[in-house]
Amino acid sequence: MPNNRRSGTLFVKVSGTQYDAKGNFTYNIGSPKRDAIVGADRVHGYKELPQVPYIEGEITDASDLDLAAFTQLKDETITLELANGKVFILRDAWYAAEGNVQTEEANIQVRFEGMSGEEVPA
Repeated sequence: MPNNRRSGTLFVKVSGTQYDAKGNFTYNIGSPKRDAIVGADRVHGYKELPQVPYIEGEITDASDLDLAAFTQLKDETITLELANGKVFILRDAWYAAEGNVQTEEANIQVRFEGMSGEEVPA
C-alpha cells in the first residue's frame, strides 16, 4: 500500500546524534549538472559539471550544544529522515555554514557538504 504522507516531521542526525530540526530542509544528491552550450547558430550540446551533495536547514540551539565544536564537524555521516519514509545519507561530510545563531527563536543555520549523497527510498 502506498504511503500518501509526503511531508511533515523530519529528523536530522550527525553520526547518530539527533538534533532539533526546525522548518524546511533542502538536500542535493550531487548528480552532475548540465548546462547548454549555445552558439550563434544553434544549441551545440551541453557541458556537465559535478555538484556538491549537501543538506541545509535550521536546527534549534540547546544548552548542551557546543557551537564551536559543532562548526568544526568533519568526516561525518549526516542523515535526513523524511516523513515520506525516504532517508538521505550524506557521507564524509563537513559543516559548511557560518555558525550564525538567531536568538529570538534559537535558530542555527546549518549546511553540511559531503563527498557523496544517497537517497534511500522508503
